[in-house]
Amino acid sequence: MANVHATNTGHEHAVHHAHVHHHDDDHEESFVSKYVFSMDHKMISRQFLITAVVMAVIAMTMSIIFRMQLAWPGEKFAFINAMLGDKWGKDGVLDPNMYLALVTIHGTIMVFFVLTGGLSGTFSNLLIPYQIGARDMASGFLNMLSYWFFFISSCIMLTSLFIEDGPASGGWTIYPPLSALPEAMPGSKLGMTLWLVSMSLFIVSSLLGGLNYIVTIINLRTKGMKMTRMPLTIWAFLITAILGVLSFPVLLSCALLLIFDRSMGTSFYLSDIYIGGRPLDNVGGSPVLFEHLFWFLGHPEVYIVLLPALGITSEIISTNTRKPIFGYRAMIGSMLAIGFLSFIVWGHHMFLTGMNPFLGSVFVFTTLLIAIPSAVKAFNYITTLWKGNIQYTPAMLFSIGLVSSFVTGGVTGIILADSTLDITVHDTYFVVAHFHIVMGLSAIFGMFAGVYHWFPKLFLRMMNKKLGYLHFWLTFVCAYGVFFPMHFLGLAGVPRRYYTNSNFPMFDNLVDINEIVTVCAIIGALAQVIFLFNFFYSMFRGEKATQNPWNSNTLEWTTPVANIHGNWPGSLPVVHRWAYDYSKPGQEHDFVPQTVPLADGEHDGGGH
Repeated sequence: MANVHATNTGHEHAVHHAHVHHHDDDHEESFVSKYVFSMDHKMISRQFLITAVVMAVIAMTMSIIFRMQLAWPGEKFAFINAMLGDKWGKDGVLDPNMYLALVTIHGTIMVFFVLTGGLSGTFSNLLIPYQIGARDMASGFLNMLSYWFFFISSCIMLTSLFIEDGPASGGWTIYPPLSALPEAMPGSKLGMTLWLVSMSLFIVSSLLGGLNYIVTIINLRTKGMKMTRMPLTIWAFLITAILGVLSFPVLLSCALLLIFDRSMGTSFYLSDIYIGGRPLDNVGGSPVLFEHLFWFLGHPEVYIVLLPALGITSEIISTNTRKPIFGYRAMIGSMLAIGFLSFIVWGHHMFLTGMNPFLGSVFVFTTLLIAIPSAVKAFNYITTLWKGNIQYTPAMLFSIGLVSSFVTGGVTGIILADSTLDITVHDTYFVVAHFHIVMGLSAIFGMFAGVYHWFPKLFLRMMNKKLGYLHFWLTFVCAYGVFFPMHFLGLAGVPRRYYTNSNFPMFDNLVDINEIVTVCAIIGALAQVIFLFNFFYSMFRGEKATQNPWNSNTLEWTTPVANIHGNWPGSLPVVHRWAYDYSKPGQEHDFVPQTVPLADGEHDGGGH
């Protein structure tokens, strides 16, 4: 069966190959077809990355503005007035409504537009065709549509910053009734509608991309590329895409029902509500229904963000330790287990909703269970690092940083998984600290690692290593300086999303911690300027890349250092071995590319 599949796949590629080159001979691509409406996976990857970088800068600026308010409540800052104007930053003091709006849009942009769209969109597009030996994605047109839905969605989200009532202000989780009643607050009006429209388009983008990734990986693998020879990056992207295709439609239905409640007088999420002493007509709905629908996406979303970063880290750690990845099959099994379990743990976000204690105990059990495959991954990374001939490239440092944050954040997750313990710290800064470290930092570190490692394939040039080292150490230290102290704020009971805690005398002694956090956040934000300079300068003026700068085994490093549509100029490469033959006894070099045939009696590490 494997031989039949390989033959069929090879035939499909031959047809596709002929088509591509016939197409290229017909006409030279115009600027618009090459850079705007490109169907080439490499160009679409760059489009996703640069859009995500711009969105990340905007979200980071928002976080600095609201952190200034938390550290120095009521202080006047001229730049706040300059950025937000008299309505939202009068006399340099952040308006309370805009504070909540900035928290909301910051969270939305980071979770969806940077960590989901940016990470998967960039690296799934870049690496799937390269690493499985395909000419391009299964459907270049759907791939292009996926990016443009993402781009339009981003623009609509940013547009909400400029409307009179301000952007959505219900927190990034937009719980009703705040989000369902336009009259509830300024951020519940047009800004909330734009948020819902933007997210609906974003979901369309994710589904188009996800389906394309799945079909490409299953159908377009080159000859010899069995499932057990695929790099762990491809496994991670495949499982991520499946999670997205199964869970994002639930968020779409959740958003549509909310639009009905807002605009058409329905009561899916509303019941027995009074505004200004006046009862509304809505009866029979439940905001808890919204929470169930939202978190049914919301928890797989954590792993939609994390798994690509973990896959990227697997590849980089193995390459830079010059060792085979430890427990290849266990790594695949752990990702599959994480993917499955991520669908049955959403209730741990809802322990305070009046959930039946027995049902709560079921969610406690499944949440604690998901720690096992996560620990397997952490253990395998550490074992791969153990006694490796480690090459400390900037990508490697960020990968090790990911392992660190994944373990640190995972430990606090065990506390939040227990319903009894969770109740005492729910909706405090403890939760903010936990998910920023385990999800935010890990994914961002994975994204930086991927950019540094695959920059030669993205832009055919190398990034500056010394600037990369400076960027890593400042980012790593400041990131822990921001999020680690938040655990202590949470344990002391400081609630999240409050504009100021100055009305509560018991929190007066904690002001210093907020100041430390904000100073670290400002220094960390400035550190990203180093990355931005390195990124854009290297794109045009960096040292030209060699074909295989990291001495890596995977197929993308067998392509020429040029952007050709179709990736390989001649026939497609044939795969003979798994991706992790590093430092193999009896070999001339400490790496053996996947295209090198097995010698007599040589064992294929990926299995038979």
